[in-house]
Amino acid sequence: MKRLAIYCGSASPADPCFIDSARHVGRSLAERGIGVVYGGGRLGLMGAIADSALEAGGEVIGIIPTALVNLEVAHRGLTELQVVETMHQRKQAFTDLSDGFITLPGGTGTMDELWEALSWAQLGYHTKPVGLLNVAGYYDGLLTFAEKMSEVGFLRPQHRDILIASDDLDDLLAKMAAQQPLTTITQMKASQL
Repeated sequence: MKRLAIYCGSASPADPCFIDSARHVGRSLAERGIGVVYGGGRLGLMGAIADSALEAGGEVIGIIPTALVNLEVAHRGLTELQVVETMHQRKQAFTDLSDGFITLPGGTGTMDELWEALSWAQLGYHTKPVGLLNVAGYYDGLLTFAEKMSEVGFLRPQHRDILIASDDLDDLLAKMAAQQPLTTITQMKASQL
C-alpha cells in the first residue's frame, strides 16, 4: 500500500487519546513510506494526522470542497491540496488516490466516508481494504451493529469481513495487507442475492 485514505474528525475531543492516536497514525504511516490522503483540514484529528505525517517526512494530500476551504480552515502546508466542488468528488478522489482506507474516530462526515467505502467495496466499485481503527473503544457500538446486520441477513456472509477492525495500527495494517479478494455483488448471480 503506497497511499491510504484516512477518514477522521475535524474536532478535537477533550480526551487527548484521540489526538494522540491520530498523531501516531500519521507518523507511523510516514515512517513506513505510506502516503496519506485525507480531508485537507488543519483542525482536530485531521490536522494531527497531517502535521505528524509531514513532520516525519511523509507525503500528505488533502482533498477539500470549495465550500469547506474556509470553514474547515484548509491546511496550506501539505504536499498537495486539491480543492474540489462537491463532497462526492472528494470521496471519489480519496478512492482514486489511495490503495485502501482507514477510519479513525469522527462524526457524521467520517461515517459517510466509511459507509461509502464499504458500500463501494461490496458492490465491486473498488477492491481496496477498508480498515477501522477502534481507538479507546470508540467504535464498539458500530462493530456490534455490523454483527447485527450479518446476523439478521442484511450483510451477506460473503461480505461479513469487508470491514477490517483493530484497536492496534500495526495489526490493522497487517490485516489490511492480507485481505483476500471478496466476492462482490456485481460478481454474484441473482439467486445469490
